[in-house]
Amino acid sequence: MTDAPRWYDEEAGPVVRPFALIRGRTRSSGDAFDLVASVRALAERADDLGPEQQLILRAARSPISVADLAVELDLPVGVVRVLLGDMRDHGLISVTSPSATGSRSNERILKEVINGLRAL
Repeated sequence: MTDAPRWYDEEAGPVVRPFALIRGRTRSSGDAFDLVASVRALAERADDLGPEQQLILRAARSPISVADLAVELDLPVGVVRVLLGDMRDHGLISVTSPSATGSRSNERILKEVINGLRAL
C-alpha cells in the first residue's frame, strides 16, 4: 500500500488557498476599497453565501474597516476586497470611503504632530 503525498496538515485539515475563494480574480467588479473604508452589513444573513461571506456579514453588523475585516477573517486584504465587491454588487453590504474633507483635516493634524515631534 503506497502512501499518497499529503497536501494538508493533519491538525488543520485540507487547505484552500485564498485565491480559490475568489476564483483567481484579483479585482472586484467595482472600485477598489480603501483600507480604512467602513463596511456595514445590510442583510442579516444569506443562505447562498460561503463561510467567509457569512463571517463578513456577522463582523459588519456594526461598521468595521476593510483592514479590520482582513484581520478578522485572517485573509489577505486583496481577497477581502474581492469578496466585499461581490457582496456589494448583491446589495448585502454598504461600503463608505473616507470623505475628501476628512482627509484634509487629518493632513493638518498629521502636520501638527510632525511639527510637535520635531520640536522635541
